[in-house]
Amino acid sequence: MSFVINTIICLAVIAGAAWAFRRLGQYGTANAPQYRDMPFGVAFGYVLALVVLVWLALAYVASLSSDTAVANKFFFLGVAINGFILFSIAAWLFRMFGCHVGTQRTRKLFRAMPLTASFGVMIILIYAILAIFAPVIAPYGQDEILQGVAANIIPGGDPALGGDPAFPLGTDQIGRDIMSRLIYGAQNTVGIAFATTLLAFFIGGSLGFLAAVVGGWTDQVLSRGVDVLMAIPSLIFALLLMTIASVWSARLGIPLTVFMVLIIAVIDSTRVFRLARAVGQNIVVMDYIEAAKLRGEGMWYLVFREILPNATAPLLAEFGLRFCFVFLTIAALSFLGVGIQPPLADWGTMVRDSAAFINYAQFAPKAALTPLLAAGAIALLTVAVNFVVDWMLHRSSGLKE
Repeated sequence: MSFVINTIICLAVIAGAAWAFRRLGQYGTANAPQYRDMPFGVAFGYVLALVVLVWLALAYVASLSSDTAVANKFFFLGVAINGFILFSIAAWLFRMFGCHVGTQRTRKLFRAMPLTASFGVMIILIYAILAIFAPVIAPYGQDEILQGVAANIIPGGDPALGGDPAFPLGTDQIGRDIMSRLIYGAQNTVGIAFATTLLAFFIGGSLGFLAAVVGGWTDQVLSRGVDVLMAIPSLIFALLLMTIASVWSARLGIPLTVFMVLIIAVIDSTRVFRLARAVGQNIVVMDYIEAAKLRGEGMWYLVFREILPNATAPLLAEFGLRFCFVFLTIAALSFLGVGIQPPLADWGTMVRDSAAFINYAQFAPKAALTPLLAAGAIALLTVAVNFVVDWMLHRSSGLKE
């Protein structure tokens, strides 16, 4: 009850400060338009933002306190602020690098790129490098149990707190290096998600364009089948099919990961089908499509030489969004134990295996970092891809700042 009362009091104080801010601005600037026409909600937002910034600054200072109890209380907030500052500087430097290095086209692209998009591109490139060169970059194997090394070494490398400088991100419950498993997780989780998304786009895009070009009964049968699949919640449907596939995987000797790729690709292809069909129907009525038909061009020519090049922009944007959904679905299935199977390193499995360390967050926050490392890797890539997709949609829409 006290929390509610304190919240109401704080909001009332902020509202009073917002009213005073607007009035002082009007008097101090001789009723300038920016203050005269300012709605109360905008003034309230400015004051609230200032209060939040002040609170974040005080909390960050508290996270650096010599008092362990106070520092532990704001430890994760301090890590988040440090990470935000570090990634902001890195994204700015990456954009500056791109503005001066490369071809004329890429330099022009980087100059027009917002900082959020440069951050997204930078993160995607880092993940791609880690995924491609994981065996070279990772200090140990993804399933290598280190002999003579303690299990559950906490991140940070501080021996006084249970860390080890040789393992800056610690070890898991059976003595495997977490840094190596995170690097291999980029290869497995991201690589499998990318392959699954490509397959989903091939299936959904081909059938969607086919329905748009042919129409008639073909369009009706495909569309109604897609409606049935889309009516079922995708994660529950995937979990049900994966449970069934786990039985057939053992009988047929086919890795469960193969079934997972096929199941998620088919489920997500329904969304791609809808977009491809809608875009294709808008294109097939164009004059150049009619001219191609009069020339006697076949259906595959129409799809791949006429429709597809003109549908690239929305499909690329959808590819980024669909990759995020596929990526999160794979991580969720792995967290539930039916996704990517051992000995492959997977971020969803790593979160599940180390979830118990969250209980130590209050008095040993560095120990609680163990499950957050894999979760942070998932969240970081998702945010980065969404930033790039937003930028692509902005560019393809023709909108200007």
